[in-house]
Amino acid sequence: MTRDVGFLVYPGFVLLDLSGPLEAFTHASSMSRPAYRLTVASLEGGMVPSASKLEVATVPLQSLTLDTFIIVGSPEPPRGEWVAPLTVAIREMAARSRRTACVCTGAFLLAASGLLDGRAATTHWSFAPQLQERYPALRVDGDRMWTEQDGIWTSAGMSAGIDMSLAMIERDLGKEAALEVARMLVVYYRRSGGQYQFSSLLDLDPGSDRIRRALHFAREHMHEDLCVERLAEVANLSVRQFGRVFASATGMTPARAVDRLRVEVARPLVEDGRQTFDRIARLTGLGDADHMCQSFLRIVGRTPQELRRSARLDRPSRQML
Repeated sequence: MTRDVGFLVYPGFVLLDLSGPLEAFTHASSMSRPAYRLTVASLEGGMVPSASKLEVATVPLQSLTLDTFIIVGSPEPPRGEWVAPLTVAIREMAARSRRTACVCTGAFLLAASGLLDGRAATTHWSFAPQLQERYPALRVDGDRMWTEQDGIWTSAGMSAGIDMSLAMIERDLGKEAALEVARMLVVYYRRSGGQYQFSSLLDLDPGSDRIRRALHFAREHMHEDLCVERLAEVANLSVRQFGRVFASATGMTPARAVDRLRVEVARPLVEDGRQTFDRIARLTGLGDADHMCQSFLRIVGRTPQELRRSARLDRPSRQML
C-alpha cells in the first residue's frame, strides 16, 4: 500500500521543517517498498521561496488527494493576505485526508482553520504563549515535542518534525521500520511526544557556579527536603544572600525553581503510566497526589490525569504495530 504524503509550503517557510520530515518518509519508502509517495505543494503551485531564499518547486494543493497532509513552519507565525485563503484550503484538504499535521509555527495556520479547537497542541516553545493567546479555543502545551488527537498532529520546531514523522511511520509500518529510519537519519529513536523541548536546568542556567551547583544538587536529590537553608549550604552562602543571588540569577525564588525541577522529573513518570500518582509524588518530593496536581496545574497548565490520558493516545495500539 502506497500512501500519499503532501507537504504544504508558503513564502518564507523553514527548509528544515520541510526537509526533516520529508527525508524520514523518503527513507521509510526506500527500505523495502514504496510505502509513501511524496509531494510538495503550495496554494497555487510554482516556485516558492524559503526563509533562506532557496526556492522549491511545488504543485497546486487542490490538485492532490492525500493520506497525510503536513503543514511546515516559518521563522515567525505566518502573516499576509495569502493566509486567509490558505486556511480555507487547509480546512478543505484536512477533510479529505486521513491525518493532518503541522511543524512549528504551522500550528498557527492549523489553528486559524479551526481544526485545533478543543484539542491539545504544541509549537516551538517560544511561540506557545502567543498561540494560546491568539487561539484560546485550543490547549497549548509548549513543553511537548509533538501531540496527536483524533488524527490531528502538531509538533515543535526544527528536529521535532522528524520525531513526529517517526511516530507516524511507526504507526503505519511498525516499530522496526521507524527504528531503521532513525538509524539512517542518525537521530534518536524517538523522542516521545511528552518529552520536554528543553530542560528547566538549561532555562535556569544562572551563570553563577554556586547557584548552578545548588540547582544540580536539587536535581539529584528530588525526593529529599530541599529547603532554602539546605540549598544555601550547598552554595556556601547565607540564606539571605542565597535567596537574593538566586532570584537575581534565575528570575525566580528557590522554592519556585525546585518545584519546576520536580515537575520536570515527575512528568515522564506520570505519562509512562506504570506508577501511581502518590508514589510519583513521593519519589520526586512533591508530597502527595493532591500537591503534585497543584504543582502541575501551576507550572504545566494541565493535571497529571490529563497528561496520562494524552500519553495513552500518543502510544500506538498493539494492533497498529
